[in-house]
Amino acid sequence: MFVAFGITFEVPIAVILLVKSGMVSVEKLRSARGYVIVGAFVIAAVVTPPDVLSQFMLAVPLCLLFELGLWVSSFMKKRELAEAGDELTQGNNE
Repeated sequence: MFVAFGITFEVPIAVILLVKSGMVSVEKLRSARGYVIVGAFVIAAVVTPPDVLSQFMLAVPLCLLFELGLWVSSFMKKRELAEAGDELTQGNNE
């Protein structure tokens, strides 16, 4: 169970790396949000003891950390696009 909770806190890093590498877009992850929530509860049901409280204690942070990863990834993408736009305008001015 300690390993499951430890892996849970790696979810934002995994989401950021997937988006940064170009394997998946933020929009695609947002459209799969429902599947991620169901998957989080299924994983929590399998990994935790058979009580509802421990299932929620694993699934809810998993969902929230997924959302945090999406938020950070979208912020990073917006910043990359802004920097690319600045480079284009600087290149046109020269």
